[in-house]
Amino acid sequence: MDKTTTIAVLQSESEIMRAFPVMKQLRTHLDEKTFLGLVLEAKAKDRYNLVALMDDGEIVAVIGFKPMITLYYGRFVWVCDLVTDAKRRSKGYGEKLLQYVHGWAKEYNYESIALSSGLQKTDAHRFYEEKMNYDKVSYVFKTSLK
Repeated sequence: MDKTTTIAVLQSESEIMRAFPVMKQLRTHLDEKTFLGLVLEAKAKDRYNLVALMDDGEIVAVIGFKPMITLYYGRFVWVCDLVTDAKRRSKGYGEKLLQYVHGWAKEYNYESIALSSGLQKTDAHRFYEEKMNYDKVSYVFKTSLK
């Protein structure tokens, strides 16, 4: 990481809200109030971590992740959200944040990292498979209960 970029774990409500403009680019359905409420609840109940990469003090990329244990994956970290500001892509910011999560997972004795990515996000798939050496192992299915 060069001297102008830093990584910070976002803890306070004001720190979390600073990430909203970048996160909104990925989670377009969220408003500020819903975003803050979900992050705070996920942090309290689900061990969710929200981490930002800053360039000269400005948040340019954000990753949200949580440790999990399942019979299929064992002890692993699920990357819930990863987004780089649209004006700042292809500068290695996403890679730096994923490397941060890899280090966090190793430090806390988790065995792997998993994530899902929308079917239409072919650039992201290329990044995960070619740059980050992730394997495509499944489809994710979802249904609404409303």
